[in-house]
This record gives sequence, structure tokens and C-alpha cells, in this order.
Amino acid sequence: MIKLFGIINNSIGFYMKIISTTIAILFCTVAAHSSIYVLSSPRKIVTATLSLDSIAGIAYSVKFHENKVIRNSVLGIISDYDSLGKNVKLHSVKKEKLKEKYKTRGFHKNAINYCHQYTFELSSQGKIFLLQFRLYDDGVAFRYIVNRNKKQHIKGELSSFSCPLNTPVWYFERPNEWKLKSYAGLWTKTMSDSLHLISPTGPIQGVPLVYELGNNKYMVITEAALYNYSGMRLEAKKNAELQVNFTEKDGFDINGDVITPWRVVLLTDNLNKLVNSDLISNLNPSPEKKLFSNFNWIKPGKSVWSWWSEPTDYLKISLEKHFVDRAAELNFQYTTLDEGWEKWDKKWNVLKEFCSYAKERNIGVFVWKHSKELNFPRNDYQTMELFFDSLQQVGVKGIKIDFMNGETKSLIDFEIRALQLAAERQLMINFHGCQKPTGESRTYPNEITREAIRGLELNKMNQPIPGSHNVALIFTRCILNNSDYTPVGFSRPGNTSWTHQLATAYSFTSPLITLAEHPDTIFYNKELVAIIPFLKKLPTVWDETIVLDGSSIGEISILARRSDQKWYLVILNGQGNKTINVKLSFLKKGKWAMTSVKDDMNIKRRMIVEKSAVTSTQTLSINLMSEGGFLAEFSQDNF
Repeated sequence: MIKLFGIINNSIGFYMKIISTTIAILFCTVAAHSSIYVLSSPRKIVTATLSLDSIAGIAYSVKFHENKVIRNSVLGIISDYDSLGKNVKLHSVKKEKLKEKYKTRGFHKNAINYCHQYTFELSSQGKIFLLQFRLYDDGVAFRYIVNRNKKQHIKGELSSFSCPLNTPVWYFERPNEWKLKSYAGLWTKTMSDSLHLISPTGPIQGVPLVYELGNNKYMVITEAALYNYSGMRLEAKKNAELQVNFTEKDGFDINGDVITPWRVVLLTDNLNKLVNSDLISNLNPSPEKKLFSNFNWIKPGKSVWSWWSEPTDYLKISLEKHFVDRAAELNFQYTTLDEGWEKWDKKWNVLKEFCSYAKERNIGVFVWKHSKELNFPRNDYQTMELFFDSLQQVGVKGIKIDFMNGETKSLIDFEIRALQLAAERQLMINFHGCQKPTGESRTYPNEITREAIRGLELNKMNQPIPGSHNVALIFTRCILNNSDYTPVGFSRPGNTSWTHQLATAYSFTSPLITLAEHPDTIFYNKELVAIIPFLKKLPTVWDETIVLDGSSIGEISILARRSDQKWYLVILNGQGNKTINVKLSFLKKGKWAMTSVKDDMNIKRRMIVEKSAVTSTQTLSINLMSEGGFLAEFSQDNF
């Protein structure tokens, strides 16, 4: 077997334990120049058929529960202007069964990474490369590995996805270039056949794309493990086809080995499995022990934030100390100093004193920084390294890096190097104005969250977020985790109800939740004081998440979420008043104390807080106003 196999486990880090290996793969030869291989997931729920043709090239298709969901689609990569995938020849095949368990954060506590991995060693245009597949029971992923000890120019990929015809697909609209680069569009849907025509800016789409396959089944097209490469976009074409696309029209350079991100087809039987899938995280390496000998300094939590409310004394030390005091009262863990703190006179002295003030109250400090002031690759990003040194020395816990506004290879390199340099100094990072997550927070858990979402800050810009967008987010962008929406804006709720605003904090998953609202708005409003306990108890990571029956993308989300021994029922409504019935069967037997927050059906800016006793056999009848919400806590502490 050619030595190319040796680079797989040395790229970025070893993935998992190999439980067993075998070279037995079902295949048949359909012609002297063509072979067909059938690849399967552990329980054979997902299968892929790979066609290797020395004349036509490489193609694949995917079945889910025996139904074809990806029609015959071309594969290949263009390296140094050679189309690796044409005139292909197979040298060897290797199959492995891979399995591991690891701790995760977000939707639930533990993840299982279990798949069959197939590695095909091929040659094309006289050059050797690897095509690697992983098949899970909830999806399939593939990538290319090209081993060369020199600079390689990646002109593009031949990779494509021939998706089902006449199928509803959710995408984020991007009427301008900025929305595509920052993933800041509203989520909406169209039919798969019209995806190439739907936008005035052209056929290029961001990921994920979420397809409603029917019979409560879903498919997602996205990527995972984006390192040392350009971020994947998709060019929609006729017949519901998607072609891998990059920002760099003329391609990009890579020094040494090329290991592409995984191209992912996520497949689930229902919305609950869609939200709870660990596939994207599974495809990333475990953390490097050299950088993460311990994780004690990486602490999920909640942050106050003065930027959104725009007080007249914004960023004055007296105000920011008041925010620290309010953070302590709310049982928050952080405060975020946004743009403008560097204009302070003797900024480092002031920041050090401020961090000390916050530390005395058990509050950590995040500070904002524009990426253009750090993104200088010379001397291995020495400018960024020196800035991080200064942050560490004055006691800062994390940095909010903003305005990358793209996913070119150079920007991806910048983000990964920022995570590495920050980890060396035990600093967490919150990326804003950036591309979607690809599971890199598994490898670099100091990425505590990232934006890449059309979040609540648009309400401040007079572009209020509709409730239907928030509902859609849970089943589209938010399935990728790390969703820094900056929730809860009672003073600028748009057309959503106050209960809807509160429920977003419990619906969206982000290990760092930055509260948009000025705490004083809550403390000084008699209508809002009653919900302060919900802000104090708000978890930022969950032990369990269940999507309950009745949920529908863009229409209504009904989540049961557990933190330790407490359960929460969280509902976001889209358009139209609704009355729904929710079974409490997710609770254990016995009596539970329920504290609920519901819409006042007559006044959007009013919430009704009630207490009662319930059991797991009960069904709640809940009235929801248009763009409203519901939130309830269930506890057995008093029983």
C-alpha cells in the first residue's frame, strides 16, 4: 500500500480509536474500465455507491433507508490544474470501523462517534491521491487527501451534490454580498429546482442547506473540519444540483499536504435527531493535548453587554462597573467591552483595574477587537501574539474578534491561528462577522461561540427579526452549534412578544450567551422583574434536548431541555395565533413544581408568570400569540 495512508492520522491530530479493520467491501465490475463499490453505515441505514471509471471519472450516490437522496454526482479535486478524478485508477481500498465517546457541549452532554471509514487510494493524471468516505447512521461525508511536499494550487473541486427534485429546501437569503460572507441572511425556503434562480445576487448559496425529504425526514448539505482550506459555498444549478464553490475565483495555495474539509450529507429521521446530531463535531479531531492539557479555564457562561442598549454613557468606566455589578446580581459570569474601549486614556492601565474590579465580583471580561488590526501573517502573526500577551497580563478572559466578513483560506488561517495563540494564553474567543461553524470548537474548545447568524443586533439597525426566522434558526443554522444570536431585547423586540424574546435565550444553543438588553431595563420595569429568576438560572450548555411533536421549521419550535435535574419547556411561535397541546411525558414520575411564563394574548409587551403543580401524565394546553412564546421550568426540589 502506498505511503499516503501514513498522513491521515498525522493531519491535525488522531481522530479516534480503530476498533477493527478489514478490506472486505461489496463491489462489482460493470465494465473493464469501471467498478462499483457499495459503502454502508454501521446499521446500514445510510449507504453510498461509489463508481470508479477510468474514462468517465468518479461519481457517487447516497441512499437513506433504501431511498436515494443524492443522485449520481461527480467527485474530484483540481490540484495544480490537474483534475484529479479524470482517468482514474484504483490502487487499494481500506475499510475501518471507528468508534469513540467524548464529552460535548451544547445540545447534550455526551457524543458517540461511530462510523465506517473507507479510504480509496487512487491515481489520476499520473498523480496519487486519497478519497476518503465516512458513513454514519445519520449521514455520509467525504474528503480528498493529496500528499506533496511542495506548494499546491487548488483551482477548485469537481465535488457536487445532485439533490432530490421538487423538494422544499431552507436557505438564508443574501440580497447582497455581505450577507453571504457573514451568513447574516433571513432563513426562508424555496423548492430545490428553483434554488439557482431565487436570489437577485446569483446562484451561490451558503451552507447549511436543509431539505425536507417528506415523511418527517431531513437532509443537510454542509461541511466539517475547515482547516488550511477555503470555506465551501455551493453553486446551485438546474435539476437541483449543487457544485462546490469558493470565494477565490482563481483558487488558492496550500503549502504541503492537502487535506480538504469533509463534504457532509447529514440525514435524519426527524427534527429531534436533526438537532441532536453530532456528525459535524464527530468529523473534527479531538483537542491537542499540548494546547489543552486541562479545560478548567474554558468556562461557558452568560455575559452582560452595553453595546446593544446604547446608553448615553456607553463605555464609561462607571457604567461598565455598573454592568459588572448587575452581572453579579444576575448570576452571570462575564461582561463584554465592545468597540471603543481602546480609546480610553492609558487603556491598558484602565483595563487592568477594570478586570481586577470584575474579578473581585467573580466576573470575567471579554474585549472586542477588529480583525483587521490582528490579521498580519508576517512573523507568524506576531502582532496578534503581542496583543494577546497584553490581554493575558491585565486579566482578560476572552476576546471578541469581529469583521472577518468572509471565508477565504487566508481568513480561515487567521481564525485557526488566533485559536491556537489564544489557547497558549488560556484565552477564549467569540468570533463575529464570520463564516458558519464546522465543528472546529471540538478541536479548539476555547472557541466559546461564534456569530454567523442573523441575530438580534439587526433590531437595533431597524431591521427587526421576525419570529418565523427565529423558529427556523433552531433547525437550520443552530444545528451547527455555537450560535451567538445575542438574545433578549425587551426594549427593541420588533413584532415579537416579550415572552418570545425571553424564550430565545433558552432556545438557541451557545456556550457563551451574551444578553442584549441593558440589565437596568429589567430591574426597573415591574413587568420584567418577575422573570429575573429565569435569567439567573439560564443554562448555556444542556444535558439533554428533545424536540417535541408539533415542531415545524419556520412555524413553531417546541423544545424540552434538561439541565441537571431541572427540565424546561421552551416554545417559539412564528406567524399566527395558535393553541397547542404539549404532553409532559418527558418528565419523570411524581409531582413537579412548574413556573411558567406565557404571553398576555392582548399585550405583546407583557408576560404572565404562574406557578402550579403538574405530573408527567398531564397535557398542557398553551395559547400562543403570533410571534409569541412560552417558557416553563419544572423542578422536584420542593416535592
